Formats: sequence, structure tokens, C-alpha cells
Amino acid sequence: MSIEQNLMERSGSKCELCGNEENLSVHEVTPSDGTADTAILVCQTCKEQIENPETMDANHWRCLNDSMWSPIAAVQVMAYRLLHRLRSEGWPQDLLDMMYLEDDTKAWAESGIVSEEEDDTPPTKDSNGTLLQEGDDVTLIKDLDVKGAGFTAKRGTLVKNIHLTDNPLHIEGKVNGTQIVLVAAYLKKA
Repeated sequence: MSIEQNLMERSGSKCELCGNEENLSVHEVTPSDGTADTAILVCQTCKEQIENPETMDANHWRCLNDSMWSPIAAVQVMAYRLLHRLRSEGWPQDLLDMMYLEDDTKAWAESGIVSEEEDDTPPTKDSNGTLLQEGDDVTLIKDLDVKGAGFTAKRGTLVKNIHLTDNPLHIEGKVNGTQIVLVAAYLKKA
């Protein structure tokens, strides 16, 4: 039986990421050993966005909320990598925080992610010049009007588990249960 036939049988002839039933093809999850265990069945939309990250539509990938729980390691690895790539959107980071992977599966997933150290963007720093990392807790140092949400974030408010953005001057965090973008210069590391 060919890899494609194995994957069609395993997935019920559906994309293993989004569930689409049309234009299906095999996608090898690197590093691959050439077997069905290291490949997944994907639709044309998923395949194009995986191969061309600049064309990614974050809303299409909300399907990962379901597929990340697949019992198939290759599907888990691909879901992890895609969520990692989209984490600046906010909601993918929440899914990554919930996702559980066996140690060997997580090592496989992380082996396909470009190292952040290779990134040449400047680091995000708080008002005191302290380096901020993903998941840090920060405190507001001044009252901030939250436009569109109708409230003021008060000085001294603790923002837990922040998310870094592509812009080193901003971070994302939840204040009063609302996910907002905050200027790093108005924060200090808690």
C-alpha cells in the first residue's frame, strides 16, 4: 500500500489539519523517514500556506484547535509548528499553552522551527530597559486609556503571561479579561 493510500485510510479521506475533502495530497513532516508515520494528508489550501508562510491566513488555521488533539504524532507536530508560527496573533499562543506533546514528539516539532536567536529584530524592553520574554508578568506604570474597550487600565495593574509581538515596542496581554496591545515603555517587569 502506498503512503497516500495509508494516509487516505488513516484520515478518512480528509485533510488531517482542516478536514477539507478536496484536492488532497501528501505532505512530509521534516525530518521525514519516507513513511506514513512522518507524513500527513493535507488539502491544497493548507499545503500552499505551509509552503509559503507569507500567504498564511490566521483565520484558516483556527481548525488547529481540533487537529492539535490528533493521536497521530505527525499531525501534532505540524499543528505545533503552525501555532508557533502564528503565535503573535494571540489565540495560537493560548492553544500552544494547552497543547501536550510527548517528549520525543515535542523534540521533533521544535526541530523544524527556525531558532529565534537567528532573528535579527531588536529585543523588547520595559521602561527600565529590562529585557522582556514571552510569558513574563509586567506591571503598568501609568494609567492607560484602552480605546474601543471603554475602560482605563490603572497604574499598578499586573498583566500576566505576556506575548511578544513582531514590533519590539509593543507586547500583548490581558487586562480586565480583554486581550490588548500595550506599549512596552509603559510597563515594568514584575
